[in-house]
Amino acid sequence: MTGGDDGVMTGGGVPQAPSTPQTLSTPQAPSTPQTLSTPQNPQAPQTSQTPQAPYAPPLPATSAAADAEPPALNVERLLVVAAGSAFATGLPYWTDWLRLSYPELALKIVLTRSAQRFVTRQALAGRLHRVGEVLVDEWPEHEGTARHVDLAEWAQAVVVYPATFHFVARLALGLADSPALLACHCTRAPVAVAPALPPGGLESAAFQTHWATLAARPNIVLAPPHPGVSLTTGRADAWVPPLLPEVVGMLEQRRAELETGSADREAPTARADFVADLARP
Repeated sequence: MTGGDDGVMTGGGVPQAPSTPQTLSTPQAPSTPQTLSTPQNPQAPQTSQTPQAPYAPPLPATSAAADAEPPALNVERLLVVAAGSAFATGLPYWTDWLRLSYPELALKIVLTRSAQRFVTRQALAGRLHRVGEVLVDEWPEHEGTARHVDLAEWAQAVVVYPATFHFVARLALGLADSPALLACHCTRAPVAVAPALPPGGLESAAFQTHWATLAARPNIVLAPPHPGVSLTTGRADAWVPPLLPEVVGMLEQRRAELETGSADREAPTARADFVADLARP
């Protein structure tokens, strides 16, 4: 392709000069279809596929969520953990939504290292308006206190949004190699986990095992993912978290259940029924 382009533009320009005017300049009919058909072919797939894949599906839902009445959230301090999924690009929007919906809510946002590929600390810090902070999920070398202890004791509720396959696995296995993970293990506050999964992730036996493990923990509430468009395949074969208002509603329900001691721990464990249970209203 490159060599051919070079031949037309440089070495091939002189010999092609007589033939090009004879065929293109005299009738000008071929040139019109060429200039019209070339833009139409790439534009049709790009406008119908590229914008729809990552962005078009969420837009109507997010605008509807912004107009709807936010669910109750009876906490004063919320910890938000974002893992490294492309879905994290929407976190600035949801930060604004949290600030507008719960003006008195104090926020701390923790970004994993992989999450910083999709959203920056600067994009979030300016939205907190001095009522919160944005942290990286690592232990600083020169910090006088233990960050995981500070997070676990500060948070009255935790949302992992989005939670990647890797984060879900580490949480289920009891790994504690980052402040956010260790805080999720040690806190008594309710923890909502909203996975974002690649194609085939939901059907994975490993993920289903991790899901069942987390479902057995009293303070963890799992937000079943919804079908979404994969940025790689362009098909609706990936899984994305529910909208944040839905997750907040589930989190508040679990918080109330824990407060009254009525949390329902009956959870699906059979792999064969896993997908059916998620799809069940």
